[in-house]
Amino acid sequence: MSTITMDDTGLDTADTGSHALVHARIMLRRNLRHMQRYPSLTLMITLMPLVFLLLFVYVFGGTLGSGLGSGMPAGLHGGRAAYADYVAPAIILMAVAAAAQGTAIAVAQDMTEGIIARFRTMAVARSSVLTGHVVGATIQTLIGVVVVTAAAIAVGFRPHANAAEWLAAFGVVLLLTFAVTWLCVGLGLSAKSVETASNSPMFLILLPFLGSGFVPTSSLPTGMRWFAEYEPFTPVNETLRGLLTGTKIGDNLVITIAWCVGVAVLSYAWSRRLYEREPKPR
Repeated sequence: MSTITMDDTGLDTADTGSHALVHARIMLRRNLRHMQRYPSLTLMITLMPLVFLLLFVYVFGGTLGSGLGSGMPAGLHGGRAAYADYVAPAIILMAVAAAAQGTAIAVAQDMTEGIIARFRTMAVARSSVLTGHVVGATIQTLIGVVVVTAAAIAVGFRPHANAAEWLAAFGVVLLLTFAVTWLCVGLGLSAKSVETASNSPMFLILLPFLGSGFVPTSSLPTGMRWFAEYEPFTPVNETLRGLLTGTKIGDNLVITIAWCVGVAVLSYAWSRRLYEREPKPR
């Protein structure tokens, strides 16, 4: 029978093969405590999409909603109220991207402060350290998404999805969260500093702007329109918008699943490789 001992981190140092779940739960608890200890990071990644929501609905919404006119998807008409329906899914996706940026920062902090190096010397299941970050970040992201969705409804977003469509929309958000969180774990592990980790995921926040999140792709110049139609956030956005407001989804759901699964698998493999590599001597 193996003996389990505990060190001052609360981690057992027994054979990790049969204790991976226990280790992952402990790592999750550690990351949730880290969120409580640094509430400013959670506040920052929640406030940013809220600011963009208020800006685009109240400052630009009237003009954009009326100006897009026939360019709006079927079922949405002109005006600020219609534009609130149009832009809300993009703001939700921006909340996911902003939270993923916080994941990269948290992982980079662990790397630069030496805690990852310490975990490597302990009998800790290798997958549990990264899994704790991913699950903790997923919880944080979903809290942010709920706050942003409630705020969108408060400023005029009027979804008319039924229970099944809400559940499907939750599944899409969860799948995207899982994919971009693993991607940002890899970005955090590969970063040389916390500052670098805070900047490297910025493209995730920009992608909703460069897709169909804020204006239809048909209104964009030719070169940008081609990029907007094929970048990954566009099918996710169109799927979410269709589920919540009743616009056409087409094959966007299938493309969304393909993008998210592909990014998640590749990012997981990349993150595991980065985590398991031996640190270079200085």
